[in-house]
Amino acid sequence: MTHVSLSVYFALFGAVGVISFASILIKLADAPALIIAAYRLGIASLILLPLAVTGRKGELRRLAPRDWGLSVASGTFLSLHFIAWIASLQYTSVASSVVLVATNPIFVGLGTVLFLRERLPPLLGTAILLSTAGGIMIGWDDFRRGGQALYGDLLALLGAIAHSAYLLIGRRVRQGTSALTYITLVYGTAAVLTLAVALMAGVPWTGYSLRTYTMIGLLALGPQLLGHTAYNWALRYVTPAVVAVVILAEPVGATVLAYALLGESLTPTKAIGGLLTLLGIYWAVRAGRSAPRAEATG
Repeated sequence: MTHVSLSVYFALFGAVGVISFASILIKLADAPALIIAAYRLGIASLILLPLAVTGRKGELRRLAPRDWGLSVASGTFLSLHFIAWIASLQYTSVASSVVLVATNPIFVGLGTVLFLRERLPPLLGTAILLSTAGGIMIGWDDFRRGGQALYGDLLALLGAIAHSAYLLIGRRVRQGTSALTYITLVYGTAAVLTLAVALMAGVPWTGYSLRTYTMIGLLALGPQLLGHTAYNWALRYVTPAVVAVVILAEPVGATVLAYALLGESLTPTKAIGGLLTLLGIYWAVRAGRSAPRAEATG
């Protein structure tokens, strides 16, 4: 059995490094969750659209109706993911929010077996359980606090379920569709839906500080265009379960950044949880490296 190219893992861990800053940027943006999500997705979509229309020999115009439908469904789940997760940061800590929204390896692992009919190696199953246990330890302080923090935790969990569906659909579509075409449809759909929800909610679109607009711009260029795009590119070469477990490095990075930049606490429980998460990621990468290799071309 051949190995997955190291370039796939370089892309995945590079994406984790970029996305670890997302929660920090959101905390520094003084705007409602819907505005942050809509601007983030809208800016990314506007950058991608002309590239997708003119590139890949017109693939966007020739896409099969089934792949159009699946891409729109994926964008719908991505919109729900961002709305729920960004809102959770207004009620709970960065550590708990990013941990709970990253519990998607559990849901992705089940979905990989039930819906994609792909085998889940025992080592990868162990990695999922170990990484998720580490994530729960990182967010345990907020679980005990209850109140608003608990409400934020539930929103983050909803975001995890939506993100899992987004990854599973991406695995299916990416087998025959380029990353550029797929992410253009997904980000565009998510942007339109998030915009519609914001309009219905009567959320003001202007009047925010320069710092807020700057943070949103950085979110669009970094975590969205670089981070999420790298995840979607990798879905052609590794299973959603591997991607989901690698994403669990994000809470570790975000927790360290929140400690250094925002002054949030870094307790021994969170430190141990972070180590368990990283160990689970190591095992997931070992399991993923044994998967059949696809040429990393697009």
